[in-house]
Amino acid sequence: MSNTGTWMQRVAQDWLVLELTVGSGATALGITTGLQFLPFLLLTPLAGLVADRVPKHRLLQLTNLGMALPAAVLGVLAVSGAAEVWHVYLLALVLGVAAAFDAPARQSFVSELVDPVDLTNAVGLNSASFNAARLVGPGLAGFLIAGLGGGAVATGWVILLNAMSYAAPIWSLRTLDVSALDSPEPMSRRRGATREGLAYVMARPDLVLVLSIVFFAGTFGLNFQITSALMATEVFGKGAEEFGLLGTFLAVGSLTGSLLAARRERVRHRMVVGGALAFGATVIAAGLMPSYLTFALLAPVTGFLALTFITSANAYMQLHTEAGVRGRVMALYVMIFLGGTPLGAPIIGWIGEEYGARWTLIGGGLLTVLGVGVSAMLYLAAQARAERPQGSVRPAVAHLAAAGGGE
Repeated sequence: MSNTGTWMQRVAQDWLVLELTVGSGATALGITTGLQFLPFLLLTPLAGLVADRVPKHRLLQLTNLGMALPAAVLGVLAVSGAAEVWHVYLLALVLGVAAAFDAPARQSFVSELVDPVDLTNAVGLNSASFNAARLVGPGLAGFLIAGLGGGAVATGWVILLNAMSYAAPIWSLRTLDVSALDSPEPMSRRRGATREGLAYVMARPDLVLVLSIVFFAGTFGLNFQITSALMATEVFGKGAEEFGLLGTFLAVGSLTGSLLAARRERVRHRMVVGGALAFGATVIAAGLMPSYLTFALLAPVTGFLALTFITSANAYMQLHTEAGVRGRVMALYVMIFLGGTPLGAPIIGWIGEEYGARWTLIGGGLLTVLGVGVSAMLYLAAQARAERPQGSVRPAVAHLAAAGGGE
């Protein structure tokens, strides 16, 4: 229920920004998205520490309440006709702060709910639940906004529905059987705990590879709330209903990808690399689509490939991380995955303003493919150096020296 409300608000919030900023919507959308995800860049290391120190079922109740309040305020402002674009900016930032503390706790909480042997399946099913909501939410939001008049007031009612939806996870968490959770011992307070988590990741080239891929794809490729809005309105001349349906089409593929991911018993980093490269190529193709129909038909493929690499990356990070540092490692994962959005969203918005909506996809896809390719090559080079025998670094020089033939 809450995920459905969240996706409804994403569509409604973007539509509200477009209603309030006629003529400069691309830049305003980029700023809104950037502010909402800025806390992931600034606060997630602290949020990871909190997730390792505080019982997660309690922490998640507080974070859900923290996300409900700014949604309620923005909904009331929009319904009353008092909403201004700076209100959206400020409340998006407040919502982002609560979400920054929610994400690492929620990600690492999955491993407390299931046995390790079922973790890959659980991560996939968690994504399936999220994308089932994504399948329903955007389309429902589009229909409601259109049915209520299509203006700023209509978006406010949809945002208020999201505020009420947070009651579902809060109630669920309060009624959990806490004794059945497989929770690690809370981390003791000590200095250097954040550096300890970072050092753990830096000592693992495979984790660094996955995080690099997630950064490039998340920063430049996964900007659908901007790119879909611009393509629907500026390129194809469509309204709120068609814009909402694009999110639903994306979710069809995303749900399929997450359900297939739930069937896997093991996850390897090559799946993350291949999925991200294919995703970037599809984003480029989406920017070249000649009509709304072809763009919408490609959306499920884009969603499928996006969720293939996202779910694989998430499962790989959890499965290959020790329980005592998992909160901090997943905080780093979330910070890089979502924290890149404040960097990428304004850039993508500016590209749309200067060069047209199509280049938000073409440019984003190109940067994704380039970044993933370079990350993979650097990883392979590091692996080759690590596997090379000590005495074979400069075999030709060693042979010459032994023969008395020079330096």
